[in-house]
Amino acid sequence: MVVFMPDTIYVMELKINGTAQDALDQINDRGYALRYATDGRRIVKAGIGFSVEKRAMTDYIIED
Repeated sequence: MVVFMPDTIYVMELKINGTAQDALDQINDRGYALRYATDGRRIVKAGIGFSVEKRAMTDYIIED
């Protein structure tokens, strides 16, 4: 998911029954944020893990 704000672009990956680290690794390994590097806005990457069993977010990592 990508969210465009006036000063920042947020690149987020959500993992169901996965970890935030897995999600962040996918953003970095697949270069999801690279296409926005020349935009001029700050890029923030967020990996977010969710648990079906707990029905909630389990962890997150923000990389600026």
